[in-house]
Amino acid sequence: MHIRNENNHIDWDKITSKLDRKFQKRWRRYRTPQVQEYSNPEQVDRILQKDKDKMYVLFALVGEEDKKLQHTLIIKLVRLGQRGNIEAKEHLLEYVTFITDDWIDRYPQIYRWKEYTDEVPNKIVGCMKRYRYTGSYLGYLFRTRGYYAYAKPKLFSLDDNILEGTMKRIEKVETEEHYQYY
Repeated sequence: MHIRNENNHIDWDKITSKLDRKFQKRWRRYRTPQVQEYSNPEQVDRILQKDKDKMYVLFALVGEEDKKLQHTLIIKLVRLGQRGNIEAKEHLLEYVTFITDDWIDRYPQIYRWKEYTDEVPNKIVGCMKRYRYTGSYLGYLFRTRGYYAYAKPKLFSLDDNILEGTMKRIEKVETEEHYQYY
């Protein structure tokens, strides 16, 4: 049985997704050489045209079936981007940036990314290059962003309440005038 995707490549994701989780982690595909970037919007259009009436799943989910379709569409864009398709990377950045902005607002473990929005596209593309065959790309990206968030320094506002809301942080800031030098 031959399993091919829309662009006539072997669909390894369809095969490895049927394996047990412990065997998915062991799956290694042959090492690919450095890819040359190319422009071919027809490949992206073939992927997106197949489910064009369900493109809303990239922005809003209704049920579990929509979540599976969202993961499938994003992984197909990731695979094209890994082969060097520039348009696939652009579409992936557009859709996934929208999703990750929602994560920043909803999940405290990646809230620190709120002040580092200029680094987000580089992290999305980096995760796209490193993504392999276990789980969903969005799950991998979420965990990676959570791990990177630990290294981000906490940013404080001088208008934050401290001491159980009794004073603002600006009131606690001391200047050099308060210190007496001997």
